Amino acid sequence: MSNIIESLSWRYATKKFDTNKKLSEDKINILKEAFNLTATSYGLQTISMLVISNEDIKKSLIEHAYNQKQVFEASHLLVICIQKDIKDKDVNDFFNNIKKIRNTPDPILDPFRNNLLKSMRDKSVEERQQWSMNQAYIALGNLMTVCALEGIDSCPMEGFNPEKYDEILNLKDMGLKSLLLLPVGYRAADDMFASFKKVRKDINKTIIELN
Repeated sequence: MSNIIESLSWRYATKKFDTNKKLSEDKINILKEAFNLTATSYGLQTISMLVISNEDIKKSLIEHAYNQKQVFEASHLLVICIQKDIKDKDVNDFFNNIKKIRNTPDPILDPFRNNLLKSMRDKSVEERQQWSMNQAYIALGNLMTVCALEGIDSCPMEGFNPEKYDEILNLKDMGLKSLLLLPVGYRAADDMFASFKKVRKDINKTIIELN
């Protein structure tokens, strides 16, 4: 069995974290880089991630996540956010960054720039937000895999009150909306869920091969 399959078998949605164990700065930097390297449609990156280690802030968020204690007990709380909207400036900044990094001339970039500008303008605000949400779930999956490979425990969460999180974290001022939570850290020795066998369908029922 390859190391990655062993790591994915090892991971589980951690229900209880060891509050005495904290992730090192190096581990947090790996997660930051992994988030930033996540594939997004067109590479536009209309998602952001808050990294919260402050104990008081984490404590204030528990009640707005249905009292799920992982929010506080974890070493760090990752909050994946989407932009409230996608503006022309976002698209233009993206292509200007391509030009800067790759030295790609405007005559080559402009047709792609104009197509993406039109694509975003043709969508409603709600459609643009949904488009960003799709990217956020890709980032969540990527982070969970990286956590497993790095021996970091995590617990993906949708169960929280985004409006309250946005208010407490001042996300409105940043033009962001919270979407997903990922507490990360190290499992507690007495988290009984760590020893549970994984329950999955038989692989032959989820994989379809066309030869």
